[in-house]
Amino acid sequence: MSLTNSHANYGSIAKVFHWMTAFLILSAFALGLIAQNLPFETNDQLSLKANVFSAHKTVGILAFFTAFFRILWAITQTRPGLLNADNKLEATAAETAHWLLYGSMLLVPLTGWVHHASTTGFAPVWLPFGNNLPFVPKSEAVASFTATLHFLLVIVLGLTILAHIGGAMKHFVIDKDQTLQRMLPGRTPELEVAPHGRSVAPIAAALAVWAIAMTVGAFGGFFNSHDHEAEAAELAQVDSDWQVAEGTLEIDVLQFGSNVTGTFADWTAQISFEEEAVDGRHGDVTVEIATGSLTLGSVTDQAMGADFFNVAEFPTATFAAELAPSPHGDDEYIADGTLTLKGVAMPLQLVFQLEIDGNTASMRGETSIQRLDHGIGVTMNDESNLGFTVGVSVALTAERQE
Repeated sequence: MSLTNSHANYGSIAKVFHWMTAFLILSAFALGLIAQNLPFETNDQLSLKANVFSAHKTVGILAFFTAFFRILWAITQTRPGLLNADNKLEATAAETAHWLLYGSMLLVPLTGWVHHASTTGFAPVWLPFGNNLPFVPKSEAVASFTATLHFLLVIVLGLTILAHIGGAMKHFVIDKDQTLQRMLPGRTPELEVAPHGRSVAPIAAALAVWAIAMTVGAFGGFFNSHDHEAEAAELAQVDSDWQVAEGTLEIDVLQFGSNVTGTFADWTAQISFEEEAVDGRHGDVTVEIATGSLTLGSVTDQAMGADFFNVAEFPTATFAAELAPSPHGDDEYIADGTLTLKGVAMPLQLVFQLEIDGNTASMRGETSIQRLDHGIGVTMNDESNLGFTVGVSVALTAERQE
């Protein structure tokens, strides 16, 4: 059997690429459906779900590269002629499916890959590359948009595969020609086939199908921002000697060996601070945090649930502390107080650096908490799946109020 194609038959290399791509694409389909429907209430369930999702993503990336090299090979080869070329409508439909398959085999895994790279947390890719991509930022907007593209393109690919299989069965059962056999392993009898004709109509039809899918997605609201289901508590404005002008409050934790960073969008700080210490203290601070305002990559919704922050019952967390000088330097201070999170109060110290220029103060500090101390993720008791230590970092600029 020839390695290369002829006007009548596919070569062995084209056949290998065809069946490798089919195996990987169908495997990714199955793994994705299974992973999507697996529960994740317990540590073992979460571990299984993450592993199946990791397998789905890894197989998808392998499918992308296999399809890419398959297309490169096809470009260099003679395209065998259609055995039903005299049936113009059927031939055009077959060619349209061909273009849809080739395009979707690249676009489906690519959009899934970009979605993975643009978010954080949960189910890393099992390859020495691929968890990040050049020019792809960690962005909820990018992740949401590419997730929707991935979903719509999966539907197009799935329907096209069904049509492709149905067409092959028609050729085998009804037409009784060699269309299916010439893609199977082994020798295929030489056939009298006219050279493959070229037309822009199938390409235009394929583009129209993708455009229709995107239009349906747009009008169906699929591209709307998918904010997490929990509603964040509305925090009241606070009177403060120092008013926060801008700032960030972040947490980070290891999940399946990868660092996951989350940000609280809504929090307030009531700050009293004097440069000169009185009785060993510079002032005090009370920070109130709307826990429902947290974004934590692909696991945001899970973080809002009863086993984690339980936002429905505990919509806010509070850190109240006295501000004391640090023994390590004039610009370093300690916020020594109590963190009340999920109804559990625990002592907490936060070391921070502070610079004051006139009426403007800039601070940056870090600390860590043990999530199990606050009853967060108690069913996730395997640290290799979800780290016990949660890092907390804060940075802000505040203006002195006269």
